[in-house]
Amino acid sequence: MSKFSVCTFGCRCNQADSAAMRESLCRHAMSETENHRDADIVIVNTCTVTHRTDQQVRQAVRHLHRQNPTARLIITGCYAQRDPVALAAIPGVDLVIGNAERDHLHEILERSFDPSQGKIIRTPLSRDLDYVLLPMGNTGGKTRPLVKLQDGCDACCSYCIVPQVRGPGRSANSENVLAEIRSLAEAGFQEIVLTGVNLGTFGRRIKGRMHLIDLLRRIIEIPQLGRVRLSSIEPMLLERSIIALAAESPIFAHHFHIPIQSGSDGILRRMRRPYTSARIRELFRSIQNAIPDVGLGTDILVGFPGETEEDFAQTCELIQSSPLTYLHVFPFSPREGTEAYLLPGRIPSQLMKQRLGAILEISRSKNLAFRQQFVGKVLPAITLAKEEDLGTSVALTTNYIHVRVRDLAIPPNRLVDIRIEDVQPAATYGTVLGI
Repeated sequence: MSKFSVCTFGCRCNQADSAAMRESLCRHAMSETENHRDADIVIVNTCTVTHRTDQQVRQAVRHLHRQNPTARLIITGCYAQRDPVALAAIPGVDLVIGNAERDHLHEILERSFDPSQGKIIRTPLSRDLDYVLLPMGNTGGKTRPLVKLQDGCDACCSYCIVPQVRGPGRSANSENVLAEIRSLAEAGFQEIVLTGVNLGTFGRRIKGRMHLIDLLRRIIEIPQLGRVRLSSIEPMLLERSIIALAAESPIFAHHFHIPIQSGSDGILRRMRRPYTSARIRELFRSIQNAIPDVGLGTDILVGFPGETEEDFAQTCELIQSSPLTYLHVFPFSPREGTEAYLLPGRIPSQLMKQRLGAILEISRSKNLAFRQQFVGKVLPAITLAKEEDLGTSVALTTNYIHVRVRDLAIPPNRLVDIRIEDVQPAATYGTVLGI
């Protein structure tokens, strides 16, 4: 029996794609190993959102080949879709396959590999309106499975390469989604994370198709379901009905991640983001009013071409005055083929670092203040596995606080109540009740 390993870069959609690949390969008489050195086949599922990610992928590919020079080294994912030639040229790479081929990896591996036929298999991305949902229960040991409802994106954000490497927006069949969640719940998973490249567009392109709010109302009716959490959802697609459902149903985590990118209306226009800073403020207020203990995160893109000191100050002020509890902060990375790649006004690297540092300091301050307000309070949580990167004695609260439990190894995948005992800048400590 051949052994394979998977190395994953990037977002939750990539993690879900890797779970689907693992599930498919295991169902076709292969076994997974966590040790890349022991694998007969090493698969690298790539990201290409930034130049730095591209560099990290290339470094990892070379390192994996040095670790295990006899393994077949296969590259897939968004970097493979964007620039397969560059990846195929790296010594040791046997095959580069595009995103359209990724779901058929087991069939590709079953064929006799002939290097003379070339290393690259990549076809145009589908323009079908349906996205085929594959089983994603093989989480690689992680506690919380990801269910990818949707793939691709039809937005035209000026900085973003994702539509080119993921293709147009496509949604999974709602009954297939419900069946997958039902299967995961029956398998004993206590929290399921719903994700997609542009999650809020689920079902919107096909007349009569169930939209995200309709699907969520069906999901909460599934027996044995412990908790469901939404991953990133665009601000213009977060309907009030979704907020209301999350507020009233104990099934939903009190957590939203809403990528706003900037707090400057001028920058938002140049980014081609279809909302204003005022709309963001109003949305955040409505969420906090409906769910007072909500964990609220966002993405901030720093250093977009032409970003002035005033633009940056407006972003900082919006963040400071909002109920945001954590930030994911990224420097602008020009991606060839996007509109922003050709824009003048690139921000000097030293100024970029200063702005990144300032935003990160705001993020740390707001996150600490958010966590401190729960000292002495009890929050619902799920215990995590070591593969979640924080060890076996860690739990994740419904509102997205990672809590360390001193001197106690808690079995993963349990819904528990945790009393927050102490909050430090780098960690939160608590006690599990009822164990």
